Amino acid sequence: MGYKHLVFDEHSLFLVTGGAGFIGSNLCEAILNMGYRVRCLDDLSTGKQEHVDMFADHPNYEFIKGDIKDLDTCIKACEGVDYVLNQAAWGSVPRSIEMPLFYCANNITGTLNMLEAARQQGVKKFVYASSSSVYGDEPNLPKTEGIEGNLLSPYALTKRCDEEWAKQYTKHYGLDTYGMRYFNVFGRRQNPNGAYAAVIPKFIQQLLNDEQPTINGDGKQSRDFTYIENVIEANLKACLASHEAAGQAFNIAYGGREYLIDIYYTLTKALGKNIEPNFGPDRKGDIKHSNANIQKARDLLGYDPDYDFACGLNEAIAWYKENL
Repeated sequence: MGYKHLVFDEHSLFLVTGGAGFIGSNLCEAILNMGYRVRCLDDLSTGKQEHVDMFADHPNYEFIKGDIKDLDTCIKACEGVDYVLNQAAWGSVPRSIEMPLFYCANNITGTLNMLEAARQQGVKKFVYASSSSVYGDEPNLPKTEGIEGNLLSPYALTKRCDEEWAKQYTKHYGLDTYGMRYFNVFGRRQNPNGAYAAVIPKFIQQLLNDEQPTINGDGKQSRDFTYIENVIEANLKACLASHEAAGQAFNIAYGGREYLIDIYYTLTKALGKNIEPNFGPDRKGDIKHSNANIQKARDLLGYDPDYDFACGLNEAIAWYKENL
């Protein structure tokens, strides 16, 4: 259960790209707490300086300010690295529809640069962020690897391309790659601000400020919300996975299904607020329902998530109350 019992070589060096972001900074923290060395690569375009500063005095932490769109930077960052956890990417389905070229450069070329750098530097394992968005309009639930539909956004396309490139690097160059198809990750340090903010931290912040949140659509869309601790476990277990499991992508979720409107009222109750939501239009490119079959990750990675939605939500609420 969990990841804190996992054992790596004591001299192991992990490179976390996007390490100043939400998922990346949590990975850095977990690895440092386990006693291993971390190098963080981030251009701070979406990541936060404070997520770097919090580890700045740690003897096992190193920060490189750099962009994965630059191959030389990637090669330098991979020097001496055992494990790459590639989280650097631009998120948001609606924003990708507005900025397709930018998303191609960051999410496809950037990931390809990292794959090539990892190959050149002899990295042992390359674990990278994919997304449940690769399932597109495939209607069946739960979502199962190998049964994907038509892609609904440039963002989803970038993640599908990343998976295909990673597969090629395992096939032709012997680089063990593992794709993490994240399903709606939430938890501490997730940014509640901006037009494309994730729904849970945004709702919490607005309710704490006595503002009326807007739900896109009718609130009856469902998601497999996944607490950050489960994502950390998946990434670290992938670093210890077999070569036979390489070149594949895995659903990383809890395997549950929560409706947005139910989450909203759970939050109002937990925060002691009596505020009815506003309902807005559906977001472009969004899928209606999402729920993951996590059996493949269980079988091939030993993934066994500890945190169900209720448990994760309680921890997240407590963190935001303290930190907002």
